[in-house]
Amino acid sequence: MAEAERIIGTPDTPDAAGNGRERPGEAASAGASGTDEPTAAGQPRGKRRIAVLFAVASFAYALDLISKMIVVAKLEHHPPIEIIGDWLKFEAIRNAGAAFGFGEAFTVIFTMIAAAVIVVIARLARKLYSLPWAIALGLLLGGALGNLTDRIFRAPGVFEGAVVDFIAPKHFAVFNLADSAIVCGGILIVLLSFKGLDPDGTVHKD
Repeated sequence: MAEAERIIGTPDTPDAAGNGRERPGEAASAGASGTDEPTAAGQPRGKRRIAVLFAVASFAYALDLISKMIVVAKLEHHPPIEIIGDWLKFEAIRNAGAAFGFGEAFTVIFTMIAAAVIVVIARLARKLYSLPWAIALGLLLGGALGNLTDRIFRAPGVFEGAVVDFIAPKHFAVFNLADSAIVCGGILIVLLSFKGLDPDGTVHKD
């Protein structure tokens, strides 16, 4: 909880950061951290990271939405398509649970969680000065929106809709591209947290 409050509660401007934090641009590792110095016009380049976040989110969301439309139209109620023998198939599955088919009895709860994730990401976007964080949050946002769209608009009803899954590896749960985006974004966030890089571009030193 303290870690979440520290990240979400970071100052709106990098210049206000302190207490054990430093701008990566002030150190030799600035380029590797994904942050930049202010432009000649005085506007921080970090503000462009919001555009990156929404670009990544839009791409992930569009890719997920289009893939599900194709699956519903061409694959549902049809035999699975073998991609790599028995090791990887495309098979249309309606999943009322969370990612990878877990917790089918809590569809409404998972819908609320997805909505809460979107709100938190929107709040973090105001303080976003880090390119890696923009990519990570964009993946999370696109994936959450993809599955939330299914839960709102698909049968059996609003907030109870079943998510369309279709990627079926052997001996593993069936999932979709939104699930993949969420997992990749989550892994990237864990790595950034281990490095001590905050969304506002500052480096946290414990």
